[in-house]
Amino acid sequence: YMMEITLKIEGMMCSMCASHINDCIRKNFNIKKVKTSHRKGEIELLSETIIDEDKLRKVIHDTGYTLISIKQEDYMKKGLFS
Repeated sequence: YMMEITLKIEGMMCSMCASHINDCIRKNFNIKKVKTSHRKGEIELLSETIIDEDKLRKVIHDTGYTLISIKQEDYMKKGLFS
């Protein structure tokens, strides 16, 4: 069972911003995969558990960025026949 979490972030300007925020998320949460696009201002996470949204907001805020939105949904592996 996996959750796919999509975050909209304000304030990421470059790939260093993206890697900084990825490190903070990995340190604070049990995440299987993190994919960040500073151009889109988006982070995609894969987790085996539902993420505490308040804690997530705080972690991102403490790194100097603004979390605009969180979307958590069941992760479906995108295969050939989906």
